[in-house]
Amino acid sequence: MNYLIGVTLLWSFSFSLIGVYLAGQVDAYFSVLTRIALASLVFLPFLRRRWLRPELVLKLMALGAIQLGIMYLFYYHSFLLLTVPEVLVFTIFTPIYVTLIHDLLERRFKPAYLWGALLAVAGAAIIRFDGLTESYILGFLVVQGANICFALGQVGYKVVLAREAEQPPQQAIFGSFYLGALAVALPAWWLLGKPQYPTSELQWGILLWLGIGASGLGYFLWNKGATLVSSGVLAIMNNALIPAGLLVNLLLWGKDTDLVRLALGGLLMLASLKVCQRHATTSS
Repeated sequence: MNYLIGVTLLWSFSFSLIGVYLAGQVDAYFSVLTRIALASLVFLPFLRRRWLRPELVLKLMALGAIQLGIMYLFYYHSFLLLTVPEVLVFTIFTPIYVTLIHDLLERRFKPAYLWGALLAVAGAAIIRFDGLTESYILGFLVVQGANICFALGQVGYKVVLAREAEQPPQQAIFGSFYLGALAVALPAWWLLGKPQYPTSELQWGILLWLGIGASGLGYFLWNKGATLVSSGVLAIMNNALIPAGLLVNLLLWGKDTDLVRLALGGLLMLASLKVCQRHATTSS
């Protein structure tokens, strides 16, 4: 679980950087393309022919296209339909998708993990619910598309690797994941992007960090961590970014945060984590 915790901290800083320095200033499609292209450049040198079976490469490319490429298209479009608090509220359903998709792929049902995911959703809702506008149905559906893509990608990666007879070094195959995402991001930018590029060294530096750090190392370590924990723990960690991001905003930018709601929601998330960990221990 250390991988997931580390990436949660990494992404909590990244979210603030995007909100403060890039959102509304740099074209979203260009940002996505730059991040994915940089991540690809980081991992392409690690590819090793011995492990690149065509079937495995195609599966990883498909997962990258879904989890990173299509997910970002849904996610960035949602900000045209919803307020930021609404987007954050609607992302809290990801843990449910993680548990249900994993059970579907494994052809089984673990109610304890679903209950844990529901607790995590309740905790995130307490922290982040700020009210909704009247017209939000389309926006809700768009965000759910992003949530499902993110859940399907990480769960699919976990299942695909678990079914490999000989476990490959993950860094030797993960470049395929980014190539799949690039196959979506490049035409999306070409067709939908606007000539709104970074205008300062700071913005370029943030994009460089997001590409190499948040997207490159971040998605690799997150998906690697997904292979090492139960689906229940993985589901809960998908909502851990909410309290982590709020704390970063509070400490670095002094944003207003309801500490009581943050504490209550955090306690519910910890309880959900304990439920899943206990079930994983008793069933092993």
